[in-house]
Amino acid sequence: MKTWTVDLSAEVANLKRSVMRDLLGLAVNPEIISMAGGLPASELIPLDSFRDCLDTVLARDGPRAMQYSPQYDPLREWIADYMNERGVTCELGQVFITNGAQQGLAILSRLFLDSGQPAVIEEVTFTGIQQVTVGRGAAVRTIPTDLGTGADIEALQMAMQEEPRPRLVVLIPDFHNPLGVSLSGEKRADAAALAARYNVPLVEDDPYSTLRFHGETVPPIKAYDEAGLVFYLGSFSKILFPAIRLGWIVASPDLIPKITALRESFDLETSTLLQRAAAEFLVQGMLEPHLLRLRDVNRTRSGALLEALEQHLTGLATWTQPEGGLFVWVTLLEAIDTWEMFEAAVERKVAYIPGASFAVHGDHRNTMRLSFSNLQPEAIRVGVARLAEVIRDRC
Repeated sequence: MKTWTVDLSAEVANLKRSVMRDLLGLAVNPEIISMAGGLPASELIPLDSFRDCLDTVLARDGPRAMQYSPQYDPLREWIADYMNERGVTCELGQVFITNGAQQGLAILSRLFLDSGQPAVIEEVTFTGIQQVTVGRGAAVRTIPTDLGTGADIEALQMAMQEEPRPRLVVLIPDFHNPLGVSLSGEKRADAAALAARYNVPLVEDDPYSTLRFHGETVPPIKAYDEAGLVFYLGSFSKILFPAIRLGWIVASPDLIPKITALRESFDLETSTLLQRAAAEFLVQGMLEPHLLRLRDVNRTRSGALLEALEQHLTGLATWTQPEGGLFVWVTLLEAIDTWEMFEAAVERKVAYIPGASFAVHGDHRNTMRLSFSNLQPEAIRVGVARLAEVIRDRC
């Protein structure tokens, strides 16, 4: 076979695969208790209800549901109403449907940011955010995140006022992936005000806010946006099921044509069939009962995880106390490296995500992300007990 080489683009040279995708296979190994993947509870996926919605759409719309199509207005209308209920002034013309929130990140990154230009992200953040900034060759400025109140707003202001001004800021406001923390209401208002003051687009990546099971709901950063510089990203992946691959952008109407052109350069459009079926599910009022079940289960499972950590890791670690979402962030003794410990953990039939995989600069090596959402409470308790054995071996 002939061996040959080609020159690759600079973007591909910088891009790294998400460690979560590499580790996702552990979730299907029945011998391993995997707290690695951020998966909604498989047994709560509304299969029968969604099947009925698909049947309704196919019977009602026939071939139209299987063709190329503009974005489906009933779905956009539902999203606009939902955003207004959350305190965001939103019209149909501001809503753009995407294949999940990650595609929204990719679109907005390319809308505002070129390689070599500055962008601001949290120093520990979702790998997908790193892929559309660091992975595209951006000159990234990082800010710390307080484990009680969210992103450091003073650091954000310093990063925004530095010259050259950043072209983009990305924040996760609710039940942060991987930290589990939420941005306080005061900080949300401050973040929107900073975007306006320094004329910097701020992307609000918010796939988890609907999954609150404790505490009071806080409006999105977008609700405080008076300058039109906050761009909201939502997703149905965690509140319905990941395979639906539906998300949305809320943006200024005058930018929707540019967003549309960028999207067409990726994959033309989102599945007409899935848009119509999702709209049927939502318009028929099926979401709220589903969310009530999901929140109740997540409350129970997060409680089981926190109790197990208290029982087995007191004195060896500290951890966040999320009020929703899917994740708990665990910080171990400084000398423990969770990357080096990972193989031993898998040998004990338990898995997690090493915290350094979320750290832009590769530090935070004594941390890990644990997910509780797709495990029964007893499995969570057994998994933490196994994990504690591995940790004690290194103390």
